[in-house]
Amino acid sequence: MRTDHSVSSSISCLLFPLEAMAEVRASVICGVLAAFLSSAVFAFVEDLDETFKDTRANDIWLVDFYAPWCGYCKKLEPVWYDVGAELKRSGSPVRVGKMDATAYSGMASEFGVRGYPTIKLLKGDLAYSYKGPRTKDDIVEFANRVAGPAVRALPSKQMFEHMLKRHDVLFVYVGAESPLKEKYNDAASELIVYTYFFSASEEALPESVSLSELPAVVVFKDGSHFTYDEYEDGSLSSWVNRERFQGYLHIDGFTLYELGETGKLVAIAIIDEKDPTEQSGRLKTLMQRVAKEYREQFNRDFQFGHMDGNDYINGLIMGEVTVPSVIILNTSNEQYFMPSELIESTDQLVQFISSVLNGSAQAYGGDGFIQRIKRVAFDARSTIMSVFRSSPLLGCFLFGLPLGVISLMCYGICTAESDDGLDEKREGLTDEEEEEDDEEEEQQRQAAELEGPEEEDDAGEKDPEEKKTD
Repeated sequence: MRTDHSVSSSISCLLFPLEAMAEVRASVICGVLAAFLSSAVFAFVEDLDETFKDTRANDIWLVDFYAPWCGYCKKLEPVWYDVGAELKRSGSPVRVGKMDATAYSGMASEFGVRGYPTIKLLKGDLAYSYKGPRTKDDIVEFANRVAGPAVRALPSKQMFEHMLKRHDVLFVYVGAESPLKEKYNDAASELIVYTYFFSASEEALPESVSLSELPAVVVFKDGSHFTYDEYEDGSLSSWVNRERFQGYLHIDGFTLYELGETGKLVAIAIIDEKDPTEQSGRLKTLMQRVAKEYREQFNRDFQFGHMDGNDYINGLIMGEVTVPSVIILNTSNEQYFMPSELIESTDQLVQFISSVLNGSAQAYGGDGFIQRIKRVAFDARSTIMSVFRSSPLLGCFLFGLPLGVISLMCYGICTAESDDGLDEKREGLTDEEEEEDDEEEEQQRQAAELEGPEEEDDAGEKDPEEKKTD
């Protein structure tokens, strides 16, 4: 038994170094693979310098203009490398780069960079700014959309049906060459950053779609289609900009920012999706019904939707909004409108929206001077509170230390003895000393004047004696 135990111990001693060596070898291999993969990912994103302006002409570039000190830029960096790897893997013609806009500020200014980070797709002489969410999928989708043709053809009904299922909002030009198509192409070149644009012949339309007049520009959304009317809808670009969203949306902070570019007022049902109530469900249903059934009356001026929770709205209006409730926002001037009574029916909601439209509803907020001062104070307070909530110790250090130093300085200034009396005393002593000096100088001068004639008299008295001696 002792022999077996000693043999097993010897085998264990021999196996332990082998296992340790295997673990070390595996760790080294994993480290090498990780370094290789990371270097491969980094290789898909090129660092750009001043030569970029002269070498970019023949390629399509997706560029991140960043600043080394920018926190948002650092947060975007790993996403940006993923974007480069994804576009390379999919065979996209888009090349991905990044440029330090602080080191090459002149070139960044030429491309219209005003903040960090700024994402732009450069295609020939055109520069398209990306304003969407900073996620890999959204950025890649933007790059592929803008890099391709501004207007894509739908040659068959099958392709048309496929695109209808793929896109919530679909703009299509139907017909042959015409002045309207030229306007459509111009609008597509301008607004391709937001949505896709397609063209099709009448034969490619689904059988359920019938157009009374061709050529036509049609938007397919919300289970229906709507035709552009130049006389009623104004410019084609403005119409596309207003129609590029579904009639009813789930709205968050970023969506609200995008909706601000449409020029519409935003009617929102504020609900709590985590704790739904009967009133929340009713408000959401009412908003959806008005968005659909009153499209002809309100669609030109209003966008409808709901928002989960009131945190974002509270920060926007610098107040407290009850949940559930209804609010209408004017994002162009930061005004908002709230009903004077609880909304419980479609008629009440329609009446409230109509009062906002005709100007009879009470407007709150705004972007006046006083509101701007309130905004600065509110933002400062919110920042301080958020710091203390997330890290009390950091908040004490950031705000307590400066306040303590300022308090000590104020205390020292208030309790310091006045030096005015000492200064006056010193000035008085100086005057007396100067008077004494003046008196001494005057006495010396008078003494000198008296001594001068005596010497001359002595000299005169000695002259006769000298003569007698002679």
